[in-house]
Amino acid sequence: MSAGTVATTEKYPPPPPETAAERKGRIIALFVMPFLMVTMMYATYMGTMHEPTPRNMPVAVVGEGEAAATFAEVLESGSDGALDVRVVADDDAVEDLMLDQEVVGAISLPGRDNVATLHQAMGGGASQASLVTQLLTPAAIAEGWQVETVDHAPLTEGDGTGTLVLFAAMGMMLAGYVPLSGLLMGAPNLLRLRRFMPLAIGWGVLTSSLIWLILGPVVGAVSGHYPLFLGVGTLAVVAVTTAQLLFTKVMGPFAVLLGMLLLVVLGMPASNLAMSVDTMPAFFGWLHGVLPLPAAGETLRSVLYFEGNGAWRHVLTLALWFVIPLVLAALKERRSGELIVGGPLYTAPDAPLPALSGGPVARYRTRLIAVALFPLAIMVTVVTVMGISMHKPDVSGLPVAVVASPAQAQQVVTALEEGMGDITDLRVVESVEEAKDLIIDQELVAAYVLPTAAGESPTLLTASGAGMSQQTVATQIFDAVAAEGGAELVVEDIAPLSEDDVNGSNSLYVGMSWIMAGFLFFAVMRGGAPDLTRTRRLAPLLTGWSVGISVWLWFLFDVLIGAVNGHALEMIGYGALTVFAVGWASAVFTRLFGLGALVPVMIVVMLAGVPASGGGLSIYMVPEFFRPLADILPLPASVDIARSVVYLDGSGVGGNLLVLAIWGAVGLALNLLVVDPWVNRASARPPAPMGPRYRPERPKKSAADDDGDDTGARPGDAALEPAGV
Repeated sequence: MSAGTVATTEKYPPPPPETAAERKGRIIALFVMPFLMVTMMYATYMGTMHEPTPRNMPVAVVGEGEAAATFAEVLESGSDGALDVRVVADDDAVEDLMLDQEVVGAISLPGRDNVATLHQAMGGGASQASLVTQLLTPAAIAEGWQVETVDHAPLTEGDGTGTLVLFAAMGMMLAGYVPLSGLLMGAPNLLRLRRFMPLAIGWGVLTSSLIWLILGPVVGAVSGHYPLFLGVGTLAVVAVTTAQLLFTKVMGPFAVLLGMLLLVVLGMPASNLAMSVDTMPAFFGWLHGVLPLPAAGETLRSVLYFEGNGAWRHVLTLALWFVIPLVLAALKERRSGELIVGGPLYTAPDAPLPALSGGPVARYRTRLIAVALFPLAIMVTVVTVMGISMHKPDVSGLPVAVVASPAQAQQVVTALEEGMGDITDLRVVESVEEAKDLIIDQELVAAYVLPTAAGESPTLLTASGAGMSQQTVATQIFDAVAAEGGAELVVEDIAPLSEDDVNGSNSLYVGMSWIMAGFLFFAVMRGGAPDLTRTRRLAPLLTGWSVGISVWLWFLFDVLIGAVNGHALEMIGYGALTVFAVGWASAVFTRLFGLGALVPVMIVVMLAGVPASGGGLSIYMVPEFFRPLADILPLPASVDIARSVVYLDGSGVGGNLLVLAIWGAVGLALNLLVVDPWVNRASARPPAPMGPRYRPERPKKSAADDDGDDTGARPGDAALEPAGV
């Protein structure tokens, strides 16, 4: 032992050896942490988004007199509670209401030309505007009116889906709450308010500037508006970091769960940024006015698209998230000092602490770099990948067949290719049965069946179970084609979505939950159980986790939520394989390089897989870079398995299982042949001591206490606690 090691040991004594009971408790806690993370995220997302139902959406009827009142009454009564209809006098009044976001849509009664005007605001979100159109247009058509649309808050060219504000606000939340876990374990001396607040402000300026840089000059989703992003972003990040500091002071390492729940998990469905909050359960409507994610996104949206109307009430929400936690954190600090329950007892810069949990003792400068770069890398990665892939859907190469005799079909294909360019990839198919098989096999998105006799209408064969967004695009394209020929298109959905999967997103959430359960397992083990260094010791733990979490996720999604009905054995078996395979693949990186490797692991197994999976936007609507990834990444394979089992008769499952098996087999082999020898080499640096942790002792009662002899521990005394979570 070197002189420096002896000196460190004398100054910072290590904890006593861990008992068998303490070790068992630590391992159990390490299973509980990823279980809670996966459960609370996907229970919330699946529970709120699998069957969004509009409730009391505020809309207006524009007109005067009995006709307007009667139509408003008919519209509301026929909506079955979906609409809350008011009557306004003229178009100027409804424009003010739209810009104030007091109504999400409106319809003006027609004049002599029999054309009704549908008022919408795409800046409020493409999904919300689409829902308004779906709810209002049929009522107008039933009256025999023609409909034209006016957009009072059009999107910018670079923000085709209206989700720019979601990506920006999500980046701000990540920048705010992720750093605290690293600070607690690697640089706890910075958690004193007088040190923390200047750093938080600088961090807010840096991260909000990066978010603007990514979404602006790099992605092209927004032009200019840097002062807006700087001001809103700095306030949002500082507010969230201050709130997370308070959570950390109260809960220690477990604060990450509360921060994740409030700031991201509940914030997403309450945000009104992806899907209308009027389609969520009423509780989320209340959260929309309370949580920081909706406040940050709505502030940006208000200034970008609604002339700043209503922005200040969201700014006030962010300000309260800063002021209230700041006051409470100051009171907590005054009462209990610098030490945090479950945090390191030694907080000086020269204490033997790791840069990231589970790593070796690192110099203070190294720790500072790690606790900054790790959350920065996560934030930049999420905003960049999501921004590039989702900000501007651009349809290209949509595979569609024309079904008719070869000569007739080829003639139609040639004519259509001249007008459609690269939007579609057209081919000839001779029979309807062959076309249906190709759609079920996902080699085609749709098939345009030409009529065989005069007076018949053309038919479009589609499968919403294979992807609702691509079905919608194909229907729009060929509805126009049929209209040009003077015919009305008949749409036949050969694999329709279930009533519990309105948007077709269930398969995406199922696949993401399996993937997250896989890579989180080794991330948590690397941080909390670095002593488990042999594959043979990890294998039974991962096997049990894979089966157990898959059973739970099936039970959660099917029995408790009712979103994925039936197919229990397939879902459990395929889920366990996915978790197992992704676990070993991610273990190669996290065991070799520590928790810092979580960033590239997330990119490969999760983030890049979202646009490549077709689970949200169709694969034919994202940049072409992602398309080859659909055949090699685990998330597209798992999403396609879930989709195929439920809707497509299991077509293509074999190929997807092969992809997952390769990931698992290669990962397991590398762990055995490369990782094990490396992490157990003689020169390997041991992980930093997992303790001692700060645990305040309470006064203990004893017989002597009853006699008035106070022999219990004094308030403020601290016990040395062996490594826990």
